[in-house]
Amino acid sequence: MVASELPLPRIVDAEEWADARRVLLQQEKALTRMKDSVAALRRRMPVVEVTTDYVFEGPDGAVRLLDLFGDQPQLIIQHFMFGEDWAEGCDGCSMMADHIGPLSHLQARRTAFAMVSRAPLAKLIAFGERMGWDLPWVSSGATSFNEDFGATREGEERQAISVFVRRGERIFHSWSTFARGEEPFMLVFDLLDLTPYGRQESWENSPEGWPQESPYSWMRLHDRYEDDSA
Repeated sequence: MVASELPLPRIVDAEEWADARRVLLQQEKALTRMKDSVAALRRRMPVVEVTTDYVFEGPDGAVRLLDLFGDQPQLIIQHFMFGEDWAEGCDGCSMMADHIGPLSHLQARRTAFAMVSRAPLAKLIAFGERMGWDLPWVSSGATSFNEDFGATREGEERQAISVFVRRGERIFHSWSTFARGEEPFMLVFDLLDLTPYGRQESWENSPEGWPQESPYSWMRLHDRYEDDSA
């Protein structure tokens, strides 16, 4: 559907728009307060000690799970979907990595970040260079790490994030999320949710005639959108 054929939301005067905006704002504020409440519960979650000494393969050799913390007490791991025999990484996981940005912001709050995938290290390095990322990325292919934290089930890769905290050399698992639980870390979804047409996916509750297609079917690696346009 070309831009000139897209339906237009109802047109009103500035006063009616302001009234509608005030109503929606109350719902947005309630959502923010709910988000704060959930985060407060997350901070009170119990933790489980990690007793396996996972050793990954990194660009400079063997890397223990403990090493991924650096000198920080907290660690966020993106379980990046990249199977051992895949030619390239997952579109959605790549979109998340595109949004991470400088790690100094996380480090300022005592938190480290790393990506972990089962693919061989050489593939991770080549793909990371292609995407232009400067993020810690290690291969877990020789370990049970993915399976132990639910990122690989019966040989199938799953989008996931896990959070760990340490005291000295003791490591504890505090939280994980899967599938759509990753969406808050992919800014493009929140930005699209601000627009009249939204994400333009078939599951959304949108007015009749709004552009929609299958979930995630539009998603590409960031260097592939130009190929589609051509």
